[in-house]
Amino acid sequence: MEFSLKKIATLVDGSIVGDENLRITGVAGIKEAQPGEITFVANSKYSSYIDSTRASAIIVSRDVKNGSKTFVRTDDPYLAFTRVMELWANGNGVALAPAGVHPTAVIGNDVKLGKRVSIQPYVVLEDGVVIGDDVVLSPHVYVGRKSHIGNETNVYPRVTIREKVQIGRRCIIHSGTVIGADGFGFAPVKGVHHKVPQIGSVIIDDDVEIGANVTIDRATIGTTVIGKGTKIDNLVQIAHNVRIGENCIIVSQVGISGSAVVGDGTTIAGQAGVAGHLTVGKNSTVAARAGVTKDVPANSRVSGFPAQPHQEEKRLKANLRKMPDIVRKVRELEKRIREIEGRQ
Repeated sequence: MEFSLKKIATLVDGSIVGDENLRITGVAGIKEAQPGEITFVANSKYSSYIDSTRASAIIVSRDVKNGSKTFVRTDDPYLAFTRVMELWANGNGVALAPAGVHPTAVIGNDVKLGKRVSIQPYVVLEDGVVIGDDVVLSPHVYVGRKSHIGNETNVYPRVTIREKVQIGRRCIIHSGTVIGADGFGFAPVKGVHHKVPQIGSVIIDDDVEIGANVTIDRATIGTTVIGKGTKIDNLVQIAHNVRIGENCIIVSQVGISGSAVVGDGTTIAGQAGVAGHLTVGKNSTVAARAGVTKDVPANSRVSGFPAQPHQEEKRLKANLRKMPDIVRKVRELEKRIREIEGRQ
């Protein structure tokens, strides 16, 4: 499969500098690319590879100067390259799932299946499940009773979706994820932990992607909510009654405790934690391994434990690095004081 460079430039709203008649046969990273392939440079640290790459064409930003290579200049090289990758993914790189219901699938009563669904081997759909058009359920997916999955959603193998869960359109859910498990709720009475029934649900809005081995707990009462367009990395724990806004980024190994609220457009970096019943305001960034122990205002950037404004945390870390010198100087001063006192 190949495409003309002119077609690619049109697709990404780019302008060609060099040979517009090139035929492009594939995509690759700038260090691995071979003749016939197209690559990209979005990070300046890879600019040194422009002259040495074997790629036939390079997608670059509009401010890159002319060189010996053929360029496709765009406003956003990274976004442009992802759109070019889709040409091969849709046409050749990803096998389309065959429509139909595999004979080993277990289908309960009153299940509604949309058009062109792909229900693959050993899928289990409990009573009252609703599956939208063009949905793909890979082998060993379990969908609990009265759960709904929206159009064009792709669920990878061994995902568990418990009862009364609502999943929107065009979502991607990767292997091993569990949506709708019981929240961690117990009432201690005289040293004994009594389980609190978890009778709420989970709502996943449209265009959400959930990584592998993520756990999103059902609400105790009400709903746990993941907003439209949010992307969740692997190995994330989201507790009961959490509400995550739209277009958030939740990176791997993050833990968000019960009833926390995360505002729209917020990024929570790897291994960070948010304590229960707190609010992280919209458009904020929680740095990696930060521990959020109090509300974070909108448009903030916090780091450290306990999390505080990032500039304050940096000053603290810088001062901590000076501690050995400070201790040495204090000891020298103490010694001098003792010497002075001894002469008096």
